[in-house]
Amino acid sequence: MVRTVGTTARGIRTPIVKKGDDLVNIVVDSLLLAANSENFHINDRDVLGITESLLARAQGNYATADIIGKDIESKFPSTIGLVFPILSRNRFSIILKGIISSGRKVVLLLSYPSDEVGNHLMDIDKMDELKINPYTDVLTESDYRKLFGEKVVHPFTGVDYVNVYKEIGKENIEIIFSNDPRTILNYTKDILVANVHDRHRTKRILKEAGANLVYGLDDILNSPIDSSGYNPEYGVLGSNLSSDHELKLFPRDCQVFVESVQSKIKEKAGKNIEVMIYGDGAFKDPVGKIWELADPVVSPGYTKGLEGTPNELKLKYIVDTELDALRGDEVIQAVKKKINTKNNHMVAKEESLGTTPRRLTDLLGSLCDLTSGSGDKGTPIVLIQGYFDNYATE
Repeated sequence: MVRTVGTTARGIRTPIVKKGDDLVNIVVDSLLLAANSENFHINDRDVLGITESLLARAQGNYATADIIGKDIESKFPSTIGLVFPILSRNRFSIILKGIISSGRKVVLLLSYPSDEVGNHLMDIDKMDELKINPYTDVLTESDYRKLFGEKVVHPFTGVDYVNVYKEIGKENIEIIFSNDPRTILNYTKDILVANVHDRHRTKRILKEAGANLVYGLDDILNSPIDSSGYNPEYGVLGSNLSSDHELKLFPRDCQVFVESVQSKIKEKAGKNIEVMIYGDGAFKDPVGKIWELADPVVSPGYTKGLEGTPNELKLKYIVDTELDALRGDEVIQAVKKKINTKNNHMVAKEESLGTTPRRLTDLLGSLCDLTSGSGDKGTPIVLIQGYFDNYATE
């Protein structure tokens, strides 16, 4: 039979998961039930993605703003320089509430015209008109309001994030705008680095510039306080709002979990599949300019078969060049032969030009994130089939 379908992604519904639930069995049973009811087969090298929030919820990995405040209080003796947080009610507002609850004054340094993941505070054309130099100019909150207006709302969310953060901090927060993290040292030497992907560089720059204390959000709640949730590697990075006073943290022990699911599926279905935990996808919205990835990584845990990057030929390149004279079944057979005899390391080869040189987990995690969505679809696990197949696979 001629193969007519390549990669497919299915969202798999599960029961509502709560703290203490046996998530390994819930995931496996949900997959097997879906396969039976929808009449599809589970195959070797299928990929099963489980959203990070499902594992964190089953672990009960939560923390309140007050608990964050306790950790902050233990680490910072006085004024805190809070550097480059993302603009988010979901991601950062509760963390800021916790920091403020410590009683410490906060000097909040915001990057501009946007945060690290593309949420804009300022219109770039307006910046050009005002001749603002983002590489050198430092703005106070008063400067910002005079130049851009008393209400500057995000185009997608309709939220004025400067006002949101000001309201949380009240009289205990001062907001400034600069793209040089060393600006904060004019206000305090005790720093909490809040950016996600560039945090290690930001910490290094500040330490080299003479900062006294330098912590990151990955250093906050990296161990439990009063039996709270925690994450030893990421702290409160990757956390999400759970209520107006509580956060769900990034899950722990992901490697143990994915290997347990892999083993259980082998036991029950007799198939060797790959398993991963996924959070945000790694892609950019060309309209809103937001880079989706606010988690520290796309996948905090995955089985061994998902290591590495794709090793693929660019079909349209070889069809339009060396196989240009062939037609019909002749070109099909030539393409399949080319695939079956390709080099094991295609990086920098002409035949691979235009393929995506990204980690498999980043590509697969993005597909999972787009399939499951972030709303009410109710499919927190995703089965991807045929991902490792190609045009020559029968």
